[in-house]
Amino acid sequence: MLENDLSLLQDAARAAAAIALRHFDGARLAIEKPGGQGPVTAADLEIDRMLRAELTAARPEYGWLSEESEDDAVRLGARRVFIVDPIDGTRAFVEGGKAWSNVIAVAEQGRVIAAVVMLPRLDRMYSAVLGQGAFCNGRPIQVSRRSGLDGARVLLNRTQLAAKYWRQDMPAFELHFRSSLAYRMCLTAEGKFDAMLTFRDAWEWDIAAGDLIAREAGATVTDRTGAAPVFNNPLPQVAGVIAAGPVLHAEILANSASAISEDRR
Repeated sequence: MLENDLSLLQDAARAAAAIALRHFDGARLAIEKPGGQGPVTAADLEIDRMLRAELTAARPEYGWLSEESEDDAVRLGARRVFIVDPIDGTRAFVEGGKAWSNVIAVAEQGRVIAAVVMLPRLDRMYSAVLGQGAFCNGRPIQVSRRSGLDGARVLLNRTQLAAKYWRQDMPAFELHFRSSLAYRMCLTAEGKFDAMLTFRDAWEWDIAAGDLIAREAGATVTDRTGAAPVFNNPLPQVAGVIAAGPVLHAEILANSASAISEDRR
């Protein structure tokens, strides 16, 4: 059954990529969503409509959670739920970059069981099914086994370098950035970077697919407090995310000021 869900997600991601690339070759105009929620484009909305129609037709018993759909509490009673970001990294999309993705996951009772992250401009598809490993374009991937944070290649936003996020002096790691959180998690899963993190609350649609892909590649994935993320919450947010190999993850957690409450950040 999980393999059937993965096949469904892969086909849907390819269709989403085709729509995104068609819009990418056009004007890529965006408007800002209310409340500082970021930009949205016609591509985001068209992909969202297509995915909702195709996926819920194939699995009508599944709930639906998407960045670009009005939320419906009905999803909370569903055993399984689609968690979707039509375009993760919309700013990069609008600016003509490559580091944006189409993100689709299935969660069951709080944990992700099937996931796809598609990078149309890079021709990469990351995928995973619970208990069966993680893949990029069909090739098995594995997280970095680096054990020390000094010199590690870490994907994060520069705002996460603020002193309030770290217990003492910030470790001397290399800072790298990609717009899409899902892509950051996949690059970590692939071992191209040693870790990714954000201490800020993260929307579920940004990290659900990456959570499974990173875990299946051997990463430890937690929120900023060290707890495993739980998905399909009434407020669909997770308390940040840290993904890395087990030893490096423990070092990041030990050095971070995880006890600082969000209202002081």
